[in-house]
Amino acid sequence: LSASLVVYEHRSRLERSLQKERGEHKKTKEDFLVYKLEAQEALNKEKQDSMNRYGALSSQHKILKNQHEDVKKQLLDLQLQHNSLKLEHRKALETHSQKYAQLQQEKDSEVTNLQDTVFKLREESKLLRKAHQEVHSQLLNAQ
Repeated sequence: LSASLVVYEHRSRLERSLQKERGEHKKTKEDFLVYKLEAQEALNKEKQDSMNRYGALSSQHKILKNQHEDVKKQLLDLQLQHNSLKLEHRKALETHSQKYAQLQQEKDSEVTNLQDTVFKLREESKLLRKAHQEVHSQLLNAQ
């Protein structure tokens, strides 16, 4: 009977210990499930935030890409306009250079002609003075 009592007591302690272990196991399992749920929620929130950031960056990238294309197009247009203006400038410069050379040549020709005319007029003036002097001398002689 004493041995049965010892066995019963031992068994009773083992059952209490087992119950205690089961309780702790259940609590640990519940804590783990709560932790798992919180971790999953945090992961989902972080994933959602990342997707939102990705969407915003993607939109910004598209906007910047379009702006880049616009700027490239403007640059090309301005380069074409610059080349056109450069060509116009070169043509105008050539035209002005030709006109200047022509006017310079006309001026030189006119100066030469005027110098010839002045020379001829001086010669004519000398001849007229000489003739006048002769007529004057003849007139004095006649008087």
